[in-house]
Amino acid sequence: MIKADTFSGRTVAVFGLGRTGVTAALSLVAGGATVWAWDDNSDTRDRANKQGVPLQDLKKADWSKVNEFVLSPGVPHYLPSVHWSAKAAQDAGVPIICDIEILAREVAAKPEHERPKIIAITGTNGKSTTTSLVGHILRTCGKDAQIGGNIGRGVLDLNSMHSGTYYVIELSSYQLERTQSLRANAAIFLNLSPDHLDRHGTLEGYGKAKQAVFANQTQGDTVVIGVDDTYGKALCSQLKVRNGRRIVPISVRRASGHGVSVLGGKLFCNMSKKSIEVCDLRKAKALEGKHNWQNAAAAYAAVSSFDLDSKEIGEAILSFPGLAHRMETVGTLRNVRFVNDSKATNADAARQALASYENIFWIAGGVPKEGGIEPLRDLFGNVRSAYLIGDAANDFGQTLGVAECPYQNKSTLKMALLCATKDALESGVKDPIVLLSPACASFDQFKNFEVRGDAFRSQVHTLMGIDETGDAKTSVHGSVA
Repeated sequence: MIKADTFSGRTVAVFGLGRTGVTAALSLVAGGATVWAWDDNSDTRDRANKQGVPLQDLKKADWSKVNEFVLSPGVPHYLPSVHWSAKAAQDAGVPIICDIEILAREVAAKPEHERPKIIAITGTNGKSTTTSLVGHILRTCGKDAQIGGNIGRGVLDLNSMHSGTYYVIELSSYQLERTQSLRANAAIFLNLSPDHLDRHGTLEGYGKAKQAVFANQTQGDTVVIGVDDTYGKALCSQLKVRNGRRIVPISVRRASGHGVSVLGGKLFCNMSKKSIEVCDLRKAKALEGKHNWQNAAAAYAAVSSFDLDSKEIGEAILSFPGLAHRMETVGTLRNVRFVNDSKATNADAARQALASYENIFWIAGGVPKEGGIEPLRDLFGNVRSAYLIGDAANDFGQTLGVAECPYQNKSTLKMALLCATKDALESGVKDPIVLLSPACASFDQFKNFEVRGDAFRSQVHTLMGIDETGDAKTSVHGSVA
């Protein structure tokens, strides 16, 4: 754990005692702060208290004595409505921060030669894959890489920093809007598409929150930015005129005169006078699809800024094992392949999988995002049939019906999987894909996308006759592929 020594002697309120809230509270206590921690859920409070988190009812607290307020990123301080704890802090003039800001101050307090390197990754889609891939590359190349933030561990739960440490941090817009001091040695901005607009109000507000990843960078730092969408291309041009930072555009659509690009599935580095072929991404089984090629280009551009060998980076990319819930192959039955893409919680994320496969038997639905699946209409030709679940089923069905794409409404994920599997097995098409790519949040039927994806994987394994320990049983279809 990282001790929050810069908060010693200060009184800090903490609201939201999930993973990051607990680690923030314990870090602050370890650093000598007086901590007042609270959560609206009594069970959550009890669990946190058993871990050593001091509790204080913030509804009854004297906020004039609070120096700073650590608010869980998921709790709004402005839109769509101000949470009561945020209003109390605002009324008392108390700054609202998050755990990323605490880490940033701890790093800044170190002498330059003792600071870890920070690689920060943001964007609407691809953050988790890129973050994990950067960590994998660094570790494969012999570096001490710690991964955290919006993925895996809270940043204050990472191992103690030293000059040889690389902190690889996935950052959401919710975290970035409460972070003022972070300096990223390499900052990755993958893409931007409409999401979380209830929180940020407009796409402009959402993008502004994301751009905080570039704050505090100096001329020795690196910006990696995807330029295949209109927003990224314009942002890249704007950043180039602000200061002398090293700006590396990445593209999977065209060659970059001074950046990193993917052409014909091959990753090229054009950041010097000579173009270098890094690796053939078509051989990277865990990085299927152009969106993953963008992730690989971003990871390469960031890691290469630390003077690592291009050949070693390329070999590390090809050995990347992939992530759960991101176009994850969870099994094969006869010629039917099952792909878990539960992380696709909006249409833009689901587009990646729909564009990467043909002969898809598509399981979609849940809590819909603005715009539904209408933006995916151009890819309905890859869908043999859709199986719709959750709150979005009726609306999605209307969109598919107008497009003359076959669909069925199913009440549960299990029923959708059974029907999709039966249809895929009987279809006679080459290499059918049963794809869970919901284009929706999960909260109508599941706690989160991970639980949804785990349920899909477990149900697939049951169909294949495999128990959860991985042992083969007799398949309901007579064989295990």
